[in-house]
Amino acid sequence: MSIEQLRAAAAEARATGTRQRADRPSQRRAAEPGNAHRGAPARLTRSDIVDSGDTFEFNGVASATGKPYEMWDMWGPYIESVDPGAFAETLAQDDLDVPLVLQHDSLRRIARTGNTISPLYLSETDAGLEVRAPRLDATDPDVAYIAPKLRSGLIDEMSFAFRITNGWWSDDWTEYRIAKADIHRGDVAIVGYGANPHTSAGIRSQVRALAKLTGRDMSTEQMSIVLGQLQAVDSVVDEAIEALAAALGVPSPDVDEQDEQQLAQKATPVDLLALRLSLECALS
Repeated sequence: MSIEQLRAAAAEARATGTRQRADRPSQRRAAEPGNAHRGAPARLTRSDIVDSGDTFEFNGVASATGKPYEMWDMWGPYIESVDPGAFAETLAQDDLDVPLVLQHDSLRRIARTGNTISPLYLSETDAGLEVRAPRLDATDPDVAYIAPKLRSGLIDEMSFAFRITNGWWSDDWTEYRIAKADIHRGDVAIVGYGANPHTSAGIRSQVRALAKLTGRDMSTEQMSIVLGQLQAVDSVVDEAIEALAAALGVPSPDVDEQDEQQLAQKATPVDLLALRLSLECALS
């Protein structure tokens, strides 16, 4: 099934299952393998880190506005975009509190709006949500860790944690536009990829093993489609397990991300066979 067919099928289900066009996407996540980590992924359109003695200056773009990207919700894939001007209201807050962090880890802060020692400046330009941290402490272990990776291009993406405060679906339910985003007490993050790497690592390894079993090479697009389908099913099952456990008054038997990763590394032939069947259907 092509990505266009998947979008059409998802749109049909979304039109039936969504109450109104202003409703936010349910179980919104990135199109890359795995789940989006709180926010939408955004390619880092410019990444600079300048050495100035005992400090570094970082410049980046956490969200490119007006440029559509693919996302997934509980129904399947759709196209999303952030409108130019979506950050105007939140950036105008006097008490705006946003840290610059590594991989959305709130404890790994390297700059923060309003901070006098390691300040963070956010602005919306034609490029999108621009990030500037002019005085990163070179003695901070997190800064020392990330600086050479940014210079070499080993890491070149950003993401941001936010709330959608205004948006709507297109008439055909295939596109969602974010008109307003609130980043107060969210974050802007330097990330390896704009999606959670822990969940995707295990799934990717299984899909590659399946590709070997089937003797079929998969393109990046095909892998993204398969992973998205598996994640969509996984999300629905997880919710059903949680709801049933709550109704029965028993602990949820669902495993956490660390356990999932360990299970993925120890997949049995039966596990791989089951996934193989799903893969064959998805690529047929």
